[in-house]
Amino acid sequence: MGIELIKTEDGSFTLYNNELGEVYHSRFGAVSESLHIYISAGLNNLQGILKEIHLLEIGFGTGLNAYLTSLQAAKNKVKILYHTLEPYPLSEEIISKLNYPQVYGNEPETFNKIHQAIWGNPAFINPHFNLLKIKETLELASLPSNFYHLVYFDAFAPDLQSVLWEKPMFVKLNQSMKTGGILVTYSTKGIVKRNLAGAGFRIEKIPGPKGKREIIRATKE
Repeated sequence: MGIELIKTEDGSFTLYNNELGEVYHSRFGAVSESLHIYISAGLNNLQGILKEIHLLEIGFGTGLNAYLTSLQAAKNKVKILYHTLEPYPLSEEIISKLNYPQVYGNEPETFNKIHQAIWGNPAFINPHFNLLKIKETLELASLPSNFYHLVYFDAFAPDLQSVLWEKPMFVKLNQSMKTGGILVTYSTKGIVKRNLAGAGFRIEKIPGPKGKREIIRATKE
């Protein structure tokens, strides 16, 4: 897999997958994009309401979302159980070049612990953040029912991984979530909105980060 390192506008790196012709994070700012979509639009809606949050991420990728979430968990003293699916983990060589702790949070030890956690084994990252990395696709993963409060849907774009954005996948996620649970994602394509609605989600379009007009926050009704 050919991977190219690209510096984004906020100084943090994204990765360009040459085979797919797609970036992992926005060129306008990797850290700022993740903070906007997954922390501000997702996690911050539940902090202060729940003492423990069960969170599922679709697409671990660079580990940026997990890193930012672990910092928020420690800062706000909310316990987070973080499950993340990723069938194709990045190499240690690529991970070592990522500069997220230097750009935000200044906690390289936390970032390293997240990436050094053994796949398939629960890992204690800090007193408020427990991680389980699962090397599996969403299609094949076995998910618990009525369990997750929050889903970060951060797969590659629908044009590249269409099966992940189809109604059966959103039905599967809906069944794994608690009533009132939130799913946040960057794509606002019509097919995505229709499939989410068909799977039992209430769709809300909200302002996106720089370079993206809108994003989706979907709630299980």
